[in-house]
Amino acid sequence: MSGHSKWNNIKRKKGASDAAKAKVFTKVAREMSVAVKEGGPDPSTNGKLRDCIAKAKAANMPNENIDRCIKKAAGSDDKNSFEEIVYEGYGPCGVAVIIESLTDNRNRTAGDIRHFFDKCGGNLGQNGCVSYLFTKKGQIVIDNSEGELDEEKVLEDCFECGADDVDFDEDTVIIYTGVAELREVREALEAKGYSFDSAEPAYIPSTTTAITDEEASEKMGRLIEMLEDNDDVQGVWHNWEME
Repeated sequence: MSGHSKWNNIKRKKGASDAAKAKVFTKVAREMSVAVKEGGPDPSTNGKLRDCIAKAKAANMPNENIDRCIKKAAGSDDKNSFEEIVYEGYGPCGVAVIIESLTDNRNRTAGDIRHFFDKCGGNLGQNGCVSYLFTKKGQIVIDNSEGELDEEKVLEDCFECGADDVDFDEDTVIIYTGVAELREVREALEAKGYSFDSAEPAYIPSTTTAITDEEASEKMGRLIEMLEDNDDVQGVWHNWEME
């Protein structure tokens, strides 16, 4: 993988404030609620719920919060009115952006996202306008900021567990899998004692776009912040070559 784009949603998570963590908890709880309503409250028989629980734990959501969310969703008679919608667009200087959302009001969400693009000098496009620039893969991120992981051992374990590729950086290990194989690889690595900063499907760019203009760079950063702060947005992916 080339360029700084692979750091998308990684470095930002590490320095998250309490307010940002609370927002992450809210989004994970929404995903968990949908998973429970679709497949039941037992994670042993509901793979999607297991994925949500793993995501919640990676975000350091307390166990009591996880249990409370599952019980609340299981005891609710409300029908699942949320739908997953993917939006695509261009940020400043033609940076490609993909947004994953989980919303109960598609008109509200589309309006908000369009407003963010307009305000930051970009434009919301049609489905397919930028997705061809990305490949969707499973992405598992392991923190190695303490430098305690042995590269040879990690690589051996990752490939034994079914990983397609591994980037071993000085403070982060990024493991790539097929989307369908993500859960299996994550659970196999968990069984070996690994813990993760994140483990989720990701849109990996095939090319990156640099921004040399300072004002445009600020607008692009603001666009990402506004999108990530929106309650309906579950993930933001781009091909900005961030320095």
